[in-house]
Amino acid sequence: MRRLANLPVLVMLMAIGAAAMFVPAAHAVILRDHEVARAFFYSGTLFLILAAMIGLATAANRHDDSARGQLLTLVLTFTLLPCMLAFPISEAVPDTTYLNAWWEMVSSLTTTGATIFEAGRLHPSIHLWRALVGWLGGAFVLVSAVAILAPMNLGGFEVLGAGSEGGSGAAGGMQALRMIGLRGRLARAATTILPVYAGLTMALWVALILAGDPKLVAACHAMSTLSTSGISPLGGLAPTTSGLGGELLVFVFLLFALTRRFYPSGRLQTGAQRLFHDPELRFGLLFVIILPAFLFLRHWIGALEVDEVPGVGQALLAIWGTAFTVLSFLTTTGFESAGWAAARDWSGLATPGLILAGLSVIGGGVATTAGGVKLLRVYALYRHGEREIERLVHPSSVGGSGAAARRLRRQGAQMAWVFFMLFAISIALTMLALSLSGLDFERTTVLSVAALSTTGPLATVAGSSPIDWATLDAWAKSVLAAAMVLGRLETLAIIALLNPDFWRS
Repeated sequence: MRRLANLPVLVMLMAIGAAAMFVPAAHAVILRDHEVARAFFYSGTLFLILAAMIGLATAANRHDDSARGQLLTLVLTFTLLPCMLAFPISEAVPDTTYLNAWWEMVSSLTTTGATIFEAGRLHPSIHLWRALVGWLGGAFVLVSAVAILAPMNLGGFEVLGAGSEGGSGAAGGMQALRMIGLRGRLARAATTILPVYAGLTMALWVALILAGDPKLVAACHAMSTLSTSGISPLGGLAPTTSGLGGELLVFVFLLFALTRRFYPSGRLQTGAQRLFHDPELRFGLLFVIILPAFLFLRHWIGALEVDEVPGVGQALLAIWGTAFTVLSFLTTTGFESAGWAAARDWSGLATPGLILAGLSVIGGGVATTAGGVKLLRVYALYRHGEREIERLVHPSSVGGSGAAARRLRRQGAQMAWVFFMLFAISIALTMLALSLSGLDFERTTVLSVAALSTTGPLATVAGSSPIDWATLDAWAKSVLAAAMVLGRLETLAIIALLNPDFWRS
């Protein structure tokens, strides 16, 4: 076990990915599709042997556990690991290129959920593999956020730690984490988070089966919900047999992407704060309540002009469709409710997808599987703006709520604003790169936001017409793959990697 613990992190992840290939291989054997089973079985065996050989060759080497090495591990995981994960897809899917398979795995591993394949074209075992890779990507994001990004005050923790002594915003938990080596932190975070993550996935899987979904569909949707990847073998939740009951179950489990407090490791960053006092959870629920209410009231204002009296059932369906879809895109999952069409007709908005694009940019909680700017940063900007308005009205007033709240309103809001500007610049640069492939302004905007916020299904609902990822050329796919990795790792982590101090010996 000590020798295994000394292996490079990337080699361990490679072995885990290779071992995971036996799951769709076994599933394909059960379905008697031996060609697909051989593609996954042979690939898993080959890469397990390769990982063992690389592990033996590097076990005695000195590993770079500096901040530079840790950030490089994150970048290489989301760029090189998909090269291995894509191999069985390129062998099992006819008439496709290795670039398409690699792009599909980048999308899955970064929990973006964008796909270039039609749902009916892929074998059920390949759908299971896409969802499983997304689930493993979500697990890696949860572990790395606590074990790597939090001790470096990145990934949203810079808002909590800005201006505090030693650069740490934790109530003692982060200082303890910094005293532990990288592999110790990874092991501690994995043993704390992964049992809960896997248990929640299993619970949702069983609940969806009881609600009426087939086993494969329930498994894919359960993994996609907890990882916020939005991957579905049916192309979404609308065609499911579980109906409204299944959406209600998914809605409950999507709440885990609003705050890190739902996971045991969240106590390390929040001290003794109570769950429902958590600003991320309260801020996220505020969006889920306010936006459906706004769209509901907007319909009644329009109905007064045309003397329209809708039925109660239609009104309730519109409210539910809006609430579910708002939470889904706020957590960057991208599942669309079966009642969203009724909600669009109810609101009468010409482009309701722009609201979903804005929600995807906001994103979910820090140290969760959700992407986007994150609720904590938006909350810090909100509190700063609230305080500035208060000072305009009462210039001599003194802001209260303690030192932590003052730090959040000042230095925390400054760091949040810096990240928001970097995110906006990233969108602009991605749009500029995509325009070289001949895409128009609307499509470049939608695709850039979808990739950087890791919300792949946004491309089908945000624009005036759905955008097909498969129609993009090799240049556009490469740019969007880089944008997915950038959105998953966040711009601050990449800029920190470019810091000259990280490369000085």
